Amino acid sequence: MSDKNISSYSRERHRALLLLVATAILWSLGGLLIKSVNSNPLAIAGTRSAIATVVLLLVRRKPKFTWSFAQIGAALAYAATTILFVTATKLTTAANAIFLQSTAPIYVALLSAWLLKEKIKLADWITVMIVMSGMILFFLDNLSTTGIVGNLIAATSGISFALFAIFMRMQKDGSPLESIILGNLLTAAIGLPFLAHSVPDSSGWVCLAILGVVQLGIPYILYSKAIVHVTALEAILIPVIEPLLNPVWVFLMLGEAPGPLALLGGLVVLVAITIRCVLAALPSKVLILHKNA
Repeated sequence: MSDKNISSYSRERHRALLLLVATAILWSLGGLLIKSVNSNPLAIAGTRSAIATVVLLLVRRKPKFTWSFAQIGAALAYAATTILFVTATKLTTAANAIFLQSTAPIYVALLSAWLLKEKIKLADWITVMIVMSGMILFFLDNLSTTGIVGNLIAATSGISFALFAIFMRMQKDGSPLESIILGNLLTAAIGLPFLAHSVPDSSGWVCLAILGVVQLGIPYILYSKAIVHVTALEAILIPVIEPLLNPVWVFLMLGEAPGPLALLGGLVVLVAITIRCVLAALPSKVLILHKNA
């Protein structure tokens, strides 16, 4: 690989990591907005996805559906993740829902070596364990034993989110955005019929519009661009920033401050992710320096 190609690869990789961070920030609005809509969870999921589909089609006006195993698999996993997460957020606390979904890195680490033939290094396993330890600390004050059904649904969404990341990574040489479009169409088809019996009020419609455009449509465009330049594990680890920000929005809007354990957990996760990204960027930097020597 020439110096120019190495430099270009490094820039694309760093840009992809930044896109993932932006994605996580926009995703983090989900809990607060979903809680603010007085409607059936399936109706919320379907309406949000219908709006997001319009946004996505404005970007990809002529989507190319290959109907490949990876494209269909990602679409099904996406629809499952969306429906399960919205339902869990309504049935249990937002903190429980996002925490249990955030177990996805464990499943990615276990499955990516098998499905993607991506080597999982010791540093990856250590990062996964540190991240999960930080997440436990972060929500220790808020994790309740109520809403068992909601908790189980949220945990299942962690598995589906992991599968979504893996199937998206399988399309690194293709166009993964089509899977997201298909997933939103499927979610809309499942959820919209429930809207007839659970129509939200005016403020609910505003929240649904924000959910569809800002919290779902735009971030998934960013996610689909980033996924082709990062590993599946990075694609699931960096968005862990999302559940850290959820309580921040709650604090800003409702005045609910996180406890000391939550602050410690947030610091642990952020440090772990930062170190992991720095280490991931080191090989290309070292290679560039070696080439120029």
